Amino acid sequence: MPEIVRQRPEVEFAEELDELARGDHRPRPPHWRLSPSAVLTYILGGRLANGFEVSPKYIGSRRLIEIAIATLATDRALLLLGVPGTAKTWVAEHLAAAISGDSTLLVQGTAGTTEETLRYGWNYATLLARGPVEEALVAGPVLRAMQEGRLARVEELTRIPADVGDSLITILSEKQLPIPEQHRTVEALKGFNLIATANTRDRGVNEISSALRRRFNTVILPVPASIEDEVEIVRRRVSMIGRALELPVETPPASELRRIVTIFRELRAGETIDGAVRLKSPSGTLSPAEVIAVINNGLALAAHFGSGRIEANDLAAGMIGAVIRDPLNDPPIWREYLENVVRRREGWEDLYEAFRDADVTR
Repeated sequence: MPEIVRQRPEVEFAEELDELARGDHRPRPPHWRLSPSAVLTYILGGRLANGFEVSPKYIGSRRLIEIAIATLATDRALLLLGVPGTAKTWVAEHLAAAISGDSTLLVQGTAGTTEETLRYGWNYATLLARGPVEEALVAGPVLRAMQEGRLARVEELTRIPADVGDSLITILSEKQLPIPEQHRTVEALKGFNLIATANTRDRGVNEISSALRRRFNTVILPVPASIEDEVEIVRRRVSMIGRALELPVETPPASELRRIVTIFRELRAGETIDGAVRLKSPSGTLSPAEVIAVINNGLALAAHFGSGRIEANDLAAGMIGAVIRDPLNDPPIWREYLENVVRRREGWEDLYEAFRDADVTR
């Protein structure tokens, strides 16, 4: 059996989902695998009555997750909105796994997404031979979710052309999908709903029409509120990805992760942690997802080309690549931060020298 790079959450966390279901005696909405309360525990983590420990999948506001789960128990769809790297896809995927037991009913939004992708298509060989019979119809993820009473996911909703996205309006408002070629209408089973994600950096790419937006409850996922939360998010994800990739390097200690997270948070916020120095922010998003990518890249370098233990020079190239996205405007911002902040921090001498050596824009 081939080894899989990344397991679906309903497979990777099957034991947690089974334990939650076994002790879950609260009312469940139709076709939900768990009660809303148990879904919340799955997302935020916690200790069950039998002592079993459920790992947190999201570290952040409990209230935001409660609102998201409650929305999915109503007839309103859920829109997760935020800057890139704020775990929108991660949360949507785990909500689908916990509620439906299936996170695969996914439409990836792109400029090339068509109405057929969102609704249904046809097996044209069968269509030409036999006409629009049931065997010729190819159900898309949204139609399958309607037929099975499950959650469907639409990633990057604002990347989809507006007129194509509006084909969801009837589905979300009427919970029906007409198939005129077969003179029938598919009616959604109870339990059907939709989670969409969109990032605020895509504003202006394809605006969501007001008619479609009214069908969603919007939950904005922010960047982590505290440096402690961000360090913990990074630590957990780096450790998880490292195990999956079988990197023979230990996850860096929290003190090392904190230095990298501090750099990203300061450049993102436009000031140092203590508020003493005002900074210019580069063009990149500098999200927790990019911190995780930088550290994972550093772990791979340390494992295969370094000492086997992550060091400053393993992090430097990835860090500069994450910060400098605009080759014209970002290098001066980075160098100003390097000289005015990193160079003057006690215990950061190794980072300063590694960053200077790795900066090919100098």
